[in-house]
Amino acid sequence: MIHQDWVNRETIKTVKCIHTNAKKYMVNRALTTGKSYNVKNETEEFYFVIDNTGKIGGYYKEYFA
Repeated sequence: MIHQDWVNRETIKTVKCIHTNAKKYMVNRALTTGKSYNVKNETEEFYFVIDNTGKIGGYYKEYFA
């Protein structure tokens, strides 16, 4: 159950949000363009970061550089 301790895990890397223009979801509530986020877990399609709410969120890699 890796998801239960993601907040306390070591940061894998830091990524910068390049846009929040989502087609389907309201990403701009949780991410800020130009802000850097700590990646706690990564899959082929998603980064799991601590977002603006202070919680872990999974976001498509297309939002980050």
